[in-house]
Amino acid sequence: MRSRFRPFAAAVFLLFSGITASAAELKPWPGGAAPPLALEDLAGKIHSLADYRGSVVLVNFWATWCEPCRAEMPSMDRLRRSLEGRRFEVLAVNLAEPLARIQKYLDSMPLGFPVLRDRDSATSKAWKARLLPASYLIGRDGRIRYVAYGEIDWTSEPVREKVMQLLQ
Repeated sequence: MRSRFRPFAAAVFLLFSGITASAAELKPWPGGAAPPLALEDLAGKIHSLADYRGSVVLVNFWATWCEPCRAEMPSMDRLRRSLEGRRFEVLAVNLAEPLARIQKYLDSMPLGFPVLRDRDSATSKAWKARLLPASYLIGRDGRIRYVAYGEIDWTSEPVREKVMQLLQ
């Protein structure tokens, strides 16, 4: 399984490395409902996107080897903390990395949101997360409203405005 992932990871990295010069932006998503998502967190608890219906959810696909992924994690956590008490959630989906590697990263960068494991990359493929980081902002109705491919500052004013509109 690991050897099947390496070519995929390398392709994602090579594709993404060509667009790192500029920051990503949230773009409207015309595709409709979000694909299913039901994955285990690091403790083995299943998180299903359906369980978060009624909340605005940021679904972020990432990997520890992806520098832009690591760089944007703190801003996702700051956004989540700034919206405590509101129906806003973050689900970070790691792409097929060993548990020890994920845990080592989280030991150096504690996060206040669930980190889920896409062990075989099936979920990332269903979501068409071909570039990393890939982020999807889901409305309360369970439909994808915005997408960003690449690093984004989740605390920037334009991004916060879009999140706040979805929370209304």
